[in-house]
Amino acid sequence: MVEEIKKVLKVLKEGGVILYPTDTIWGIGCDATNEKAVEKVYKIKQRADSKSMLVLMENPALLERYVDNVPEVAWDMVEITTTPLTIIYPNAKNLAKNLLASDGTIGIRFTKEKFTTELIKKFRKPIVSSSANVSGQESPAFFDEISEEIKSQVDYVVGYRQDDRSPAKASSIIKLGEGGKIDILRK
Repeated sequence: MVEEIKKVLKVLKEGGVILYPTDTIWGIGCDATNEKAVEKVYKIKQRADSKSMLVLMENPALLERYVDNVPEVAWDMVEITTTPLTIIYPNAKNLAKNLLASDGTIGIRFTKEKFTTELIKKFRKPIVSSSANVSGQESPAFFDEISEEIKSQVDYVVGYRQDDRSPAKASSIIKLGEGGKIDILRK
């Protein structure tokens, strides 16, 4: 795994796009602070850049680097969740502008999966995580369900966990609004 992370770090630092295992399903990712890299992900997914993507982080202590005025309820939710949870935060900052929704929000999930945790720790920045499919198509649960079209367009395909058949599903998604309002977008 150490050698694999070194290879991935090189690709990310050069503005490349990776196909990698996450704590949920396989994802297409890049440096979440690099607009050109984010643009490549939108192109691969054939997705309008008006539809934002989420980012993975490994440490909630870093949240305030990327979100202004983190709502208090967010800290509790991050602490008590036992399953993958993406929270959409208002007032995102220090991320690629084309990654944010038109209202300035960003979805962030804190990964506990071994590979992504180590990768993000060593990269020292959030990584984009978008399902490994063309927008509008079904999200693949396993590596062997990812289309050749997707695999051929990324700059690096991670070898780690390609044969993993553990049940996988996308994260729950909630949106935090003004005054502590919480909207459940996906259970």
